[in-house]
Amino acid sequence: MNKRDAIFPAGRQALYEINQYSAAIRSGDLLFVSGQVGSRDNGSAEPDFARQVNLAFENLQAVLKAAGCTLGDVVDVTSFHTDPENQFAIVNEVRLHHFGKPPYPNWTAVGVNWLAGFDFEIKVIARIPQ
Repeated sequence: MNKRDAIFPAGRQALYEINQYSAAIRSGDLLFVSGQVGSRDNGSAEPDFARQVNLAFENLQAVLKAAGCTLGDVVDVTSFHTDPENQFAIVNEVRLHHFGKPPYPNWTAVGVNWLAGFDFEIKVIARIPQ
């Protein structure tokens, strides 16, 4: 059985302690990242949707970096959207900015009706570089 190691980015431990979950779990050469949202420094949701999506990607990158990974190591993405039809264009623009050129990771987008005050959340699986 593979050992599970919890990964936490600098500066956000209180969020994970309060809600009792890990930012990511390293198991073997895989990193499973919990859903990341576009929260401001005080933990509240960024009201501007495009900025909220960008902040979610920035928070994701901080978790990846804490494990020695980058967005280039991501192999699978799941995103959650409160209004996918109206949000898709903005999310796609931000996604392409952050993920750059092909090959892109797998992506599954899911419409939801609640994200604890947020409108976008992203979780990923990455392969940890050797």
